[in-house]
Amino acid sequence: VQLVESGGGLVQPGGSLRLSCTSSGLNFRHYSIGWFRQVPGKEREGVICISNGNRESYFDTIYYKDSVKGRFTISRDNAENTAYLQMGSLTPEDTAAYYCAAVNDHCSGLHSAYDFWGRGTQVTVSS
Repeated sequence: VQLVESGGGLVQPGGSLRLSCTSSGLNFRHYSIGWFRQVPGKEREGVICISNGNRESYFDTIYYKDSVKGRFTISRDNAENTAYLQMGSLTPEDTAAYYCAAVNDHCSGLHSAYDFWGRGTQVTVSS
């Protein structure tokens, strides 16, 4: 199983980025996908998650960081085995390594709940 994040980089404050999380070797549609972020010296924190839709019959979005509500959205394309994190109105406080993770269950804000992880992609917001 492999999860690969892409799309990170350097962006100016107020800018946007779209991160992708592409999976292989995983029955992607059965997994909820979460995005976490981490800065050096701090714990990895949950940002947002999209459910697998198994229980709700739709893809539910759950925010774990109030500061990203209205700025970040998450989506998924099961046919492409890919999840996306669209980030807008970025601030320097969003600077972090961003990780996607998969859990064969409903969403969770706890990193210990997830079964598989990507290696991360760096997002730096700076002028």
